[in-house]
Amino acid sequence: MTMNLRCDNKFVQDEGWYAAANRYDDFLRRHQNLHLLFLELGVGGNTPVIIKYPFWKMTAQNPRATYACINFGAATAPAEIKNQSICIDADIASILTDLKNFKSTVCAG
Repeated sequence: MTMNLRCDNKFVQDEGWYAAANRYDDFLRRHQNLHLLFLELGVGGNTPVIIKYPFWKMTAQNPRATYACINFGAATAPAEIKNQSICIDADIASILTDLKNFKSTVCAG
């Protein structure tokens, strides 16, 4: 089965896909110099050009950005953005459960 793989003309790039891609590009353009968190959850090495590499590049281009990766066995970041990165080598479900159960203090500002 090869459904939804970018290997032929049957990839799911329909009108809805292009509309969503335009909204995403517009969001990135409007927020490019702000504090941003690029949160990557479980992205593997099969298609890093879709999420992983663009996140790395955008983090490197914005000193106010942070790249965070939660990925069991594959939580890495390049040396260029090491100081802007948070890499958690753990199971995503357990991390999200821990965050859900985490009790925080509301900070008044």
